[in-house]
Amino acid sequence: MRLLFSGAFIALSSVASVVAAESDSEKKNVLFIAVDDMKPLLGCYGDKTAQTPVMNRLASQGALFTNAYCQQAVSGPSRASLLTGMCPDNTKVWDLKTLIRSKNPDVVTLPQYFKENGYHVAGIGKIFDPRSVDSGKDVISWSDKFMDEEPYLDEKYGKPIMAHYQGDEIRALYKKYLEEAKSKGLKNKKAEQYAFKYIKMTTECADVPDNAYLDGATAEGAVQFIADYKSDKPLFLAVGFKKPHLPFCAPKKYWDMYEREDMPLAEYRKKAEGSPDFAYHKCGELQSYSDIPELISFSDIDNVVLPEDKQRELIHGYYACISYTDAQIGKVIGALKKKDMLENTIIVLWGDHGWHLGDHGLWNKHTNFEHATHVPMIIIDPSSKHREVNHPVEFLDIYPTLCELNGLPTPSHTDGKSLASVIKGEKKEITLKPYAASQYHRVNKMGYSIRDSRYRYTVWVDWKNKTTNPEKIYAEELYDYEKDPNETVNLVSDKKYSKALQQMREYWEDYKKDRIN
Repeated sequence: MRLLFSGAFIALSSVASVVAAESDSEKKNVLFIAVDDMKPLLGCYGDKTAQTPVMNRLASQGALFTNAYCQQAVSGPSRASLLTGMCPDNTKVWDLKTLIRSKNPDVVTLPQYFKENGYHVAGIGKIFDPRSVDSGKDVISWSDKFMDEEPYLDEKYGKPIMAHYQGDEIRALYKKYLEEAKSKGLKNKKAEQYAFKYIKMTTECADVPDNAYLDGATAEGAVQFIADYKSDKPLFLAVGFKKPHLPFCAPKKYWDMYEREDMPLAEYRKKAEGSPDFAYHKCGELQSYSDIPELISFSDIDNVVLPEDKQRELIHGYYACISYTDAQIGKVIGALKKKDMLENTIIVLWGDHGWHLGDHGLWNKHTNFEHATHVPMIIIDPSSKHREVNHPVEFLDIYPTLCELNGLPTPSHTDGKSLASVIKGEKKEITLKPYAASQYHRVNKMGYSIRDSRYRYTVWVDWKNKTTNPEKIYAEELYDYEKDPNETVNLVSDKKYSKALQQMREYWEDYKKDRIN
């Protein structure tokens, strides 16, 4: 930087403003895309069924992390962890009701940190889980009031029924049961809850425009914000899409991309031999829907069972919703390109956790298995080339990575490692951990799951009063994804795997020292 002096002193504040202006002009924008319940069921991850051209193209332009894992396979804790850079045992957010700031009042979240470092920070859609933050979606994190997607809904259709449905059939049923509820003396929310018991369908295929549903409106709102953006400050824009979260509601054109009979059923739909019963669940989230028959609870190695036609319907809906979200992401990318911002924008795309689609007889998330913890994660730095990264990484790594890519010091409270050198392809020594970690709890037990490039080791320890006692072990699990990608057998007692088990236990010891106080 050159400053020209003309015999007079320049006030310190003036110099500071010049430095700030230059610094801001050098900073890259950030587009931060969150997708609810999206596992790596994408073409860029090798899935042969998914039609995801936008995300495939993004992956071809940046760093595709093939072995990325969330910290906990449920929305609130996963997002709290990623957005604070702290593992769940440090955020103390393990459920869907704990407020992040009730446990961490002074924590600086990722968007808040960028705001404090000269960025204009805006958000729309689902970024934090709303049950983890205040009614302003964590007011302190944003430069402006968090945007509402509802004004961008198609006027012809208005607000979706119960925030989800737009089909004529469900609208008629909703009206019927709402009137029935009122005749019973129920009002407002109680009347809606009564109706929802009868119309809470797992899927909807309606011939409606994209912005009849909330995700289409979210995309429209983000596009409008980008078009109107005039600040000299660099932009951090967080855009959160809710599908493919249940219910699987998407416009008909996205369902039409697939044939129901082509939907791939899970290859292995039983418990893993030798695995503990408490590693599983009974699909409570799915069973809360009105069109799901009572499921058969597992015994021995059999798990819950759905009729195959219903399985295919759900899987079809999941793919349709992924394609729907893919198209919405494309609209936001297109708005950046139209505004000539794309070449100076870092893009981060992530799905908050995986999802069981019948594997182990499981549906939804809420486990430590591969399908629940394995996540899509793509980071595009416009100054870097495409690369595929197979090393295990975690969502915790996103916070320090974005800091380093934007020339910001990483706050000391973060638990992850920067991946900036990996993304840039620098040849300097990279000191990443050889494993990624996830965790999920059951009654009085916490399961910690360590995943390296080949194996997963899960250890279930005492967790009474939400306090971990790592020395009291209830069960261990070991899976070999090279020979057994479907997790059919728990190998912890197999002598042929004694060395692998020893190595994974050493990683567990390392994890305890690092993250369990």
